[in-house]
Amino acid sequence: MLMSDLQRKDIVSITDGTRLGKIVDININSDGFINSLVVEPIKMLRRISYGSEINITFKQIVTIGSDVILVNLQN
Repeated sequence: MLMSDLQRKDIVSITDGTRLGKIVDININSDGFINSLVVEPIKMLRRISYGSEINITFKQIVTIGSDVILVNLQN
């Protein structure tokens, strides 16, 4: 799977069903491993963002579906 494929998917919390946003970046450590995915929150009126960026680790990903990535942020 390519990063561009992941960027098209909505990120959804399994705890309350909230759409968190879209992947805009990745955080890579000095060894070249991915630490986390950076999610930009949903923007209201195309200018005002709702909240701040969220870093999601692979431990927090529950499943990657065809249209969404389900995450558990309580882990």
